[in-house]
Amino acid sequence: MKETAATDGRTRNARLRRIEGRHNALVKELRQAFSRAELTSDGYCAIEGFRILEEAIRSGLRFRAVFFSESAVPRAEKLLSQLGAQVETLLLADKLFSSAVPSDAPQGVAALARWKELSREDVLAKSPAGPILVIAGVQDPGNLGTILRSAEAFGAGGVLLGEGTVSPYNPKVVRASAGSVFRVPLARTKLSESLGRMKDHGLRLVGTASHKGTPLDQAKMAGPLAIFVGSEGSGLPRDLIKEMNDVVAIPQVPEVESLNVGVAASIVLYEVMRQKQ
Repeated sequence: MKETAATDGRTRNARLRRIEGRHNALVKELRQAFSRAELTSDGYCAIEGFRILEEAIRSGLRFRAVFFSESAVPRAEKLLSQLGAQVETLLLADKLFSSAVPSDAPQGVAALARWKELSREDVLAKSPAGPILVIAGVQDPGNLGTILRSAEAFGAGGVLLGEGTVSPYNPKVVRASAGSVFRVPLARTKLSESLGRMKDHGLRLVGTASHKGTPLDQAKMAGPLAIFVGSEGSGLPRDLIKEMNDVVAIPQVPEVESLNVGVAASIVLYEVMRQKQ
């Protein structure tokens, strides 16, 4: 396998090993990780884009390998200098890179990255820092990414992802979160098995609804909270609503059926932060 340095001074901080074939083990692993939108067998996730890679580096993630397309070499120097010599960096022809990365407009950089997996108990232990956001069946990756970005912006302690929720390793979730997915404590869990543990941690369970509930501006949103957000179509399941200490609704005109779940979660988190301050 041929190894080459991308010359002319643009990548003097590291050497790029050229990969010629689509059957290279690392290229296959990258392609499969993107296709499955899940972790690889040894715990790595596929991410892509210059901004996302910079956020991953800033967040202290470890990398199995970083891949550059030939056309992206002129932009690569900054990232290469941040990665350091210990990270394997590979150079792919544009066509080969595009075959491994599903984006409609790939930016020419992707990586297999690893960040620490947490358990439900790890996340619940963060509750003194801020509310725990509990996601029940949000399936749109853009919505989940937005929620994670707002969770970081408004000081959530962590996020629990219930059954039927899109994978946090989906590349569209990662992109929509603008890197927050790397830093917000999150874990997957079975919600029916987690309610008791939330109560054991002293959390008040607050559900969200589109219209029926305590108006958000009148609700008490202080103290240790677990805030439940339901799916885009049907909201929170009835069996979960029955377990809530309170249900809140964002005041809106009756002609609107409901807010986008990412927008609604963001507004609720902002109100929690406002009342805390």
